[in-house]
Amino acid sequence: MNVLKSTCFGFAMAIALVSSAQPDRWQQRTEYIMEIDLNVESNQFTGKQKLTYFNNSPETLDRVFYHLYLNAFQPGSMMDIRSRTISDPDKRIQDRIYSLGPDEIGYHQIKTLTQNGKPVDFNVKGTILEVELNAPIRPGKRAVFEMEFESQVPVQIRRNGRNNKEGIDFSMAQWYPKMCEFDYEGWHANPYIGREFHGVWGDFDVSITLDSSYTVAATGYLEPVRPAAGKKTWRFLAPDVHDFVWAADPDYRQITVEGPNGVQMHFFFQPTDSTTIANWEALPEKAIQCMEIMNRDFGVYPYKQFSTIQGGDGGMEYPMATLIVGEISFAGLVSVTVHEMLHNWYQGVLATNESLYPWMDEGFTSYAQNRILNEIWERGQDNPHAEDFSKYNRAMDMDLIESLTTHSDHFKTNRGYGLAAYTQGAIFCAQLEYILGEETFLKGMRQYFDEWKFKHPNPTDFKRVLEQTSGLELDWYFQYWTQQNDLLDYAVLSVIEENDSATIYLEKVGLMPMPFDIEVQYSNGTIEDHYIPIRMMWGSRPLKEGEIPHIDWPWTFPTYSFKVPLNGVNIERIVIDPRGFTADADRENNEFPRPQYIPNKEYLYSE
Repeated sequence: MNVLKSTCFGFAMAIALVSSAQPDRWQQRTEYIMEIDLNVESNQFTGKQKLTYFNNSPETLDRVFYHLYLNAFQPGSMMDIRSRTISDPDKRIQDRIYSLGPDEIGYHQIKTLTQNGKPVDFNVKGTILEVELNAPIRPGKRAVFEMEFESQVPVQIRRNGRNNKEGIDFSMAQWYPKMCEFDYEGWHANPYIGREFHGVWGDFDVSITLDSSYTVAATGYLEPVRPAAGKKTWRFLAPDVHDFVWAADPDYRQITVEGPNGVQMHFFFQPTDSTTIANWEALPEKAIQCMEIMNRDFGVYPYKQFSTIQGGDGGMEYPMATLIVGEISFAGLVSVTVHEMLHNWYQGVLATNESLYPWMDEGFTSYAQNRILNEIWERGQDNPHAEDFSKYNRAMDMDLIESLTTHSDHFKTNRGYGLAAYTQGAIFCAQLEYILGEETFLKGMRQYFDEWKFKHPNPTDFKRVLEQTSGLELDWYFQYWTQQNDLLDYAVLSVIEENDSATIYLEKVGLMPMPFDIEVQYSNGTIEDHYIPIRMMWGSRPLKEGEIPHIDWPWTFPTYSFKVPLNGVNIERIVIDPRGFTADADRENNEFPRPQYIPNKEYLYSE
């Protein structure tokens, strides 16, 4: 048993026990052993990689694929062309790749590659290495691939690279030849265009040798650092992760604190000025709060280490670590730290295929971020997602919304991708909280995390957990919100008072159905909360104390009515969805009084 397997045996056994809950969802597995030697003057490194690949699928594999991400940072690459032809290029990229010189580009040059000790034929196509196997890998069998490669670290363009705007020497993300994922949907050999990722669960044993003046921060658990002729070798062991990131700089200062459940939380930053130092010294307290809230509401972080690393380029998540921008306001530093840390639940541990379902990572993360920042900063917001709802409705008016079923790399615009992944994804969760009730929804989120961690869940897996938790049917919601982009709009049509009672008429203006809360205010100051489910739910969320339920509304009926007793008073105001927890397109028609209309009684559904 090698050192990594010995170190991680107990952890791997725990994962195996969890995985047994879903015996039908097999997972491929990898074991990486890598030795990297970086020349900090030439910005080039040599690498040796031994990769043991376990075929746990029911299929026989006659070829495999690797990602070669650094090849994207060359003039004429698919990432370069896409950035220069899309209508709204990422301002951080634009034509910067096209302008790189030979000593500024990134590349991987594969020198040798063997399978079980014998050379194999391979073909490099941009950022993908296609390998024709000299012997098929049959179900339940393994193969050992050994590779030697030479690489150049590009000038920092996006996520990875050197000498970025904050002066971090090396931000090493997507930096090594990485086996593509093969799952129940087949191979995912997607060229690197600049979006999201999907990877194979595995163990990493990575040794990084470079100039002795540098400090290295990375995914995994650090072994004792070894000196080597003016250099140092930093060795990290990372069990059950699907990626590995590292960064290096001679000026890094490190802060280490103990977080929840004994997690060692590390913070690496450049102490460039007094403000930056003060911000980073205050950051651990907020990061601890963030992890405590996530453990409480969404599931317990399973590793014993997490590193927040100044990488100098926005923020990007990786297992057990994140690279973030570091020279910003304290509020901004907390916000980006919280967001990227939360990815360790949804991208690091659950690891849905982000290329296909970016909203299940970015959106779930953004939803949780809104809640956590509301609590950390003690804002007391009743709806911490209000800005996302406003942003979504503005985008609907501008016709920028695209379907959540769109592959990450194939959105028409960068803005459409951002809205789908972050905004629509966050609203997806916020509306589920509204549909199920907060307590039931959070219970479902914890169950989802516990049941599907380390298994790459898809939308149906998530839906079934919430259905089992709530007892409600949710097909309708997933269909309308992730596939159809139909308008959500309900209105108060009119209120007719007679014989000391009032009939409240409502209209379903848009095509998307939604259960909703209605607040009725009376002239004596009394406020009543009413609740109308939709029939397709086959049930309702738990009622709040004093809330008045009504019969379910079949979606084919455009109008609906119910009666309330007046008891000698008058109705002063009615509001649909008073907390603003739905993406209702027209908030003005949610309220009474307003110009009233009498519905066509033939199509009216009433109690």
